[in-house]
Amino acid sequence: MHPAALAGATLGRLVHHAVSGLVGVALVRGASKAAPKAKPATRKAVVGGLAGGIVAARWLGAAAEEARLKAGDMMAEARSSLGEEAPPPSAVDISGHDHDHEH
Repeated sequence: MHPAALAGATLGRLVHHAVSGLVGVALVRGASKAAPKAKPATRKAVVGGLAGGIVAARWLGAAAEEARLKAGDMMAEARSSLGEEAPPPSAVDISGHDHDHEH
């Protein structure tokens, strides 16, 4: 996955959580001012909404990881069609690894 797309997905999740939090705070404050008896029900609704947001964020994270893996597979296939060797799937550069022990 392109770094910009990954950053966009991460930013989207952060914005989602921030908006959920702000909406929740506004609901709780508004309900506590309007009708003190409505506060527990509103709080329960907000907590339920936030729980749904957490589940959605986890699902989005899993979907983003799956998309990243599929993109990596396609890049490796494209390189092999050009006769190039695909680099190992590692975030660590192993070139210049010059100390004495076995890997």
